[in-house]
Amino acid sequence: MSTARERPRVGELRPSQMLTTFGVGSIIDLPHISVMVMGLEDWPNSEYREITEERLLASVRNALGAQVASLRSPPIVPDTDRTNPFEQQACVGVPVAPFPRWMVCPRCRRLAPLSSGQFVLKADPYSPDRARYVHENCRVPGKLPTAVPARFVVACKNGHLDDFPWVQFVHGGQTTCPYKLQLLEMGPSGEAADIYVRCEACQTSRPMSDAFKLHDNDLPACWGRRPHLRDFDDDGCKDDQGQPIRVRALLQGASNAWFPIMLSALSVPQESNLLKQLVTDHWADLYDIEGEGDIAKLRRRNLLREFAEYSDVELMAAIRQRQAEGEASTGEDVTDLKTPEWEVFIDPDHAQRTRDFRLRAVPAPRRFARSFEQVVLVERVREVRALIGFTRIESPGDYEDPAEFPEAQRMRIARGRPSWVPANEVRGEGLFFRFAESEIASWLAREKRLNLEFFASHKQWRADRGLQPPEDFYPGLRFVLLHSFAHALIRQLSLECGYTAASLRERIYSRNPGTDRPEMAGVLIYTAAPDSEGTLGGLVSLGEPAVLERHLTQAMDSMRLCSSDPLCAEHHPGKEGTSLHGASCHACLFAPETSCERGNKYLDRTVLVPTVDREEYAFFRDLDA
Repeated sequence: MSTARERPRVGELRPSQMLTTFGVGSIIDLPHISVMVMGLEDWPNSEYREITEERLLASVRNALGAQVASLRSPPIVPDTDRTNPFEQQACVGVPVAPFPRWMVCPRCRRLAPLSSGQFVLKADPYSPDRARYVHENCRVPGKLPTAVPARFVVACKNGHLDDFPWVQFVHGGQTTCPYKLQLLEMGPSGEAADIYVRCEACQTSRPMSDAFKLHDNDLPACWGRRPHLRDFDDDGCKDDQGQPIRVRALLQGASNAWFPIMLSALSVPQESNLLKQLVTDHWADLYDIEGEGDIAKLRRRNLLREFAEYSDVELMAAIRQRQAEGEASTGEDVTDLKTPEWEVFIDPDHAQRTRDFRLRAVPAPRRFARSFEQVVLVERVREVRALIGFTRIESPGDYEDPAEFPEAQRMRIARGRPSWVPANEVRGEGLFFRFAESEIASWLAREKRLNLEFFASHKQWRADRGLQPPEDFYPGLRFVLLHSFAHALIRQLSLECGYTAASLRERIYSRNPGTDRPEMAGVLIYTAAPDSEGTLGGLVSLGEPAVLERHLTQAMDSMRLCSSDPLCAEHHPGKEGTSLHGASCHACLFAPETSCERGNKYLDRTVLVPTVDREEYAFFRDLDA
C-alpha cells in the first residue's frame, strides 16, 4: 500500500483500491506483465490494522459465517527506508501471481504458455516494476523481445476465470496436433476480426471474432478454475438446472471481468452516553481487558487517548457492561445496515457527538420547505467497507443488498471459511435530506402509471438475465425519485464544493410504508478520504440554507433540458428492453461508477421536473410558482 510520505511507486495501490478496483481475484496491469491478486490464505498475517465497526462485522458474519473474527486493512508498508529490496519491510504487500499464463512475443508473434519454458523471467529487485518475460529463442534477430500477456481470457457468470483455450479454439475442438501457435494482427484496428490465431504445425487459422459469437463459438464448458485460489471448484460449474455452463470470451481488461461485492456501514452512535459509545467504537482494543491493570498498561502506551477524561474504574465498569451484553441481540436484523443510520440522522439534536460523528440541523431552503422535512449537515462521518466476495459478468448492482447476490455466483475470496475479510475506513462530511413523507405519499398516489412502467421494465430486465423470480428486488418509484434527486444534486455540487463528481457518493434511504420497519425517504450525499482528519468542509459549507437553495434550484433547472433532447427525454423505462432508466443519459443524470449505488439504473429526470416530453410526473413541479 502506498502512503502519503513519498511519491507512489509503480505497483502500489491505495487501501480503497484493494476493495473497489483491484481486490482479490482481479487482474492488475503492470508495465510488462499482468498479475492476479491472490486469495486471503496467501495474504501476510502482519502489517495490517484491525478496523472496528460492530454493525458491519455482524452483517459480514451473516453473509460468510460466524467464524469471521475481524475486519482488517490491507497490508500497510512501514515508514522505513525501502532502498534495500532484501529487507523484510520491502516485501510487505498483497500477493500476486502472473495471469493470464499465456504470453505473446511481439516480434515473431509466438503464442505459448509460461509452462512451455519459451519465456524467461527477468527480475530486478531494485526496480520491481521492470520485471518482464523475454522470448529467448525468438527467430527474429535482435535484442531479446519483451513478451506481453495474451489479452483474451474466458470466464463464466459463477465467477470462474481461465486462460483462453487457444489450442481447442483454433482446431475447433480437441486435437492431437503438435501445435505451434501464433497470434497475428492483420490490421491496425485491433478489433477481434483482425486478430487471427494460427497453428504453424497444421496451417489452420481462425479469427478471434469467432470467440465472441453468442452461439457456435466452440468454447468449452467451464472447468471451474479459481486462479486466485490456485485450485478448481470442487462442485464444478453448473447452472440452476444442473447443466454445464459454457465459458464466455473476455478481453483481459474488460469492465465486467471483476465486480466487487462489498458491504458498507456508517459509524453512527447508538449508545445512550458517550463512554458506552467510545467503548463500542474501540471494542477491538478493549474486548480482552480483564482488570484495571490492563487499562493502565494501555494508557502508558498511549493507546487510550479517547478515554483521557474517564478514570480506570469508570472505563472498567463500561467494559464489563459491554462484555455482559455480548453480541448484538439475535432478534436484530444485522443485514439492515441503513435503518440505524436513518434513525440517527432524523434525530440530530439527540445524536451523540463523537470524534467521527457530528450532526447539525439547519432549516430547509424556503423554496423547498414543502418537499423536505429536514436538512442535516453531517459535519463528520466515518464509513467502513468490507469485501465479502466478487463476481464476473453479472453485476451485483442489480440487487438492493449486495449480500443478497446468489451465493452460487458469488466467488469466494478464500479457499476455506475466512476468519477475517479486507476492509477500509474513510472519514468525511455530507448533506442529509429527509423528504416530507406526506408529499412523497401524495405524489406516489397520482403517479401509478409511471410506477407500472418501471415495474414492467424491472421484470423484463431480470427475466432476460435469468434472474428468478423477475418481480423480486423492485425498489419502487420512491427509490427512482430519491435516486434521481441524488444524481442531479451530485452533478451540481461538484461544480463548487471542491470535489469532483467521482469523489461524491450517494446513500439512498428508501422504504415504503406497510412493513414492520419504518418508512424511509432520504438521501445522503457525502465525500470521504482515508486521512484520519477526514475532509476539509467544502461540501458541508454548501448546506447553509441560502447557499443550498441556489444549488437545489440550479440542479432542478439543469434537469429540464438535456443536450441530447429530445432523444433523452423520449426514452422511457424498458425501451427496447435494454435499460432500467427513463429520461437520463451521460449528458444529464448519469454519475461516475464510484458515486452510484445501483449502477446508473432506476433514474428518470421526469420524476424531478417537467421535460420536453413529459410534464405530469414532476415532484418539484411548483418551483416556478
